[in-house]
Amino acid sequence: MTTTDKPPVRSGGMRTVGSTAVIKVLVMGLSGVLGILTSRVILHSFGTDAYAQYGLLSSFPTLLPFADLGIAAVVINEVAGSRAPRTDDRVRRTIVTALRILMVSGGIMVVVAGVITFFGWWPVLLGKGLVAGGNLTAGLCLVIFGIAVPLTVGQRILVGLKKTNVQVASQAIVAPFMLLVISALAMLAIPAGSSLSIVSYIGNALLSVLCLWIAARALSPQIGQAFRLVFKVRSYRSVAVLNLAWPMLVQTLAQPIAFQTDRILISHVGSSQDLSQYNLASQLFGLVLQTIAAAGVALWPIYAGHRAAGRIESPTRPTFWFLGGGLLVGGLLAVLSPWLVDFIAGGRIELPPLLLISFVAYVALQAAKYPIGMYMTDKAGLKFQVVPSLLMIPLNLGVSWLLIAPFGAAGPIIGSALTVLLLQVIPNLRYVSRDLARRRAEGRSAAPASSPVDPTAD
Repeated sequence: MTTTDKPPVRSGGMRTVGSTAVIKVLVMGLSGVLGILTSRVILHSFGTDAYAQYGLLSSFPTLLPFADLGIAAVVINEVAGSRAPRTDDRVRRTIVTALRILMVSGGIMVVVAGVITFFGWWPVLLGKGLVAGGNLTAGLCLVIFGIAVPLTVGQRILVGLKKTNVQVASQAIVAPFMLLVISALAMLAIPAGSSLSIVSYIGNALLSVLCLWIAARALSPQIGQAFRLVFKVRSYRSVAVLNLAWPMLVQTLAQPIAFQTDRILISHVGSSQDLSQYNLASQLFGLVLQTIAAAGVALWPIYAGHRAAGRIESPTRPTFWFLGGGLLVGGLLAVLSPWLVDFIAGGRIELPPLLLISFVAYVALQAAKYPIGMYMTDKAGLKFQVVPSLLMIPLNLGVSWLLIAPFGAAGPIIGSALTVLLLQVIPNLRYVSRDLARRRAEGRSAAPASSPVDPTAD
């Protein structure tokens, strides 16, 4: 097959990204409104301290994306690159391998949670943000998370099938579940302030079950067969996943340590007010970040499919579109935030202007990194990102720690924005530019030896 240089992600590709973004906006709109109501219920019925712990413990999933040990890259690339994923034995073996790895990972997390809870180490690890009873709550949250880890393979499969929009739409069940349960606890005057975070973990586990069921129907009979074969280790061998899994694992280990430890840093260095401000700002801007992430991840199977077909897709134009969209939506949210904060917190919490500006910059830079990052999901691209990912840890933690004292809740976000710019956006753009030039040169040198390339072909 002749390699052709195509314009950046057009027609079907952009429709997929666009539909995912639209669905995510609708889901986030619903989840945002319900999340605001949930926060209001927590603040008014259980207090600021309970809300601070709720935000702290609810961030566990963002701290632990490495729980899949990098297997997401293998599953998504394999499913996206297959011409017949419903019958492809390679796809089935990949799913079986993923399930085996995720079961081990989830089991380890359950054991670790039990040990830390038994010895009462959670307050030492998480700082002053825990209230009375928080040690047991933290342990239960991690246990539920570990049990649900193998079920997350369904979400990876949906992304590989270019059904990211379906996976995103499924997220609509979490916010109503949380509001219903927490409101019931408040109405019944049950003193559950220290246990509210558990509700979010149960909701996300239900989401994983739903996505796995949808994926099983879309890929039938692969997932059902995979579950029957998962324990037949000798008769049905796993596939080699290390070449893609290890660089993905390094990144998923490094990024949460670099970017998702802000609450823990504030809990140790800042005040309870700083933590509450950060929780509320993160909740608001998290709606935008999640929308951007969903639209960005929708590009992954598109680029993977084009690689498998020998096509070249430049992520440059989508990068600028994402950057502009992040600035626009983040800036609009910053303008509206005083009214939203007043409704949610009723004067209990205020968001400083510097915190809002810092979040807008962070949102824009996070948006810019997605198209180039999704282009770099082959083995070479993932390996290139290993060193910058490791450097992010000392840079972001050090800068964030130093900036909390002078800038409060805004300190960690300033550090995160600088880290994304210096160690993700700039180096990844340089890598993509060189890789595109190399692949185009290879395509030109291969063209005379094969059939002529039709420049108008799609």
